[in-house]
Amino acid sequence: MNLRGVRYRAHQFWAAWHARPTRRAIAQGREILNPEQMALFSQMQPSDQAHSLAVMAQIKTSPDGVPETYLHDLLVASLLHDVGKSRYPLSIWERAIIVVSEAMFPSQVERLGAASPDGWRKAFVIAKMHPEWGASMAAEASTTPLAIQLIREHQNPIPGETESISYQLLRRLQAADDDH
Repeated sequence: MNLRGVRYRAHQFWAAWHARPTRRAIAQGREILNPEQMALFSQMQPSDQAHSLAVMAQIKTSPDGVPETYLHDLLVASLLHDVGKSRYPLSIWERAIIVVSEAMFPSQVERLGAASPDGWRKAFVIAKMHPEWGASMAAEASTTPLAIQLIREHQNPIPGETESISYQLLRRLQAADDDH
């Protein structure tokens, strides 16, 4: 990781530590999510809520190239993509360890994530498993199959030549997620 990357991650860490969702942003989320989904969203830590609302706002204000018929699914996925983290909330220090470890030792993070979410490996397991957990939780909250797929795959690499609509939407979600 270069110096620019370290500064970016440090800024992200600081911003996440102080992030809290505004009432206005939560109201915008409520316009998109059904009551069951909103209940899931409400279980998330405030910093995760603020992050997801920022991802949603970026997609909502710049939906270029997203067909209107798929925009709602993408917005739902943007709000719930990290909901799996609510199963085992992380402290700010555990989050910092994951961010630094993923940047410096990605293959080890993947390996350490294949355990049970307790003890010193907890943060690594949550980092790896939260997309799958979130997809399962969203499925139980009357979420569409496309939004569930986006939640499940939001951390997966996208094949370079793939132009299916689901991969186009996933690229948008990942780009907005990376920006926030």
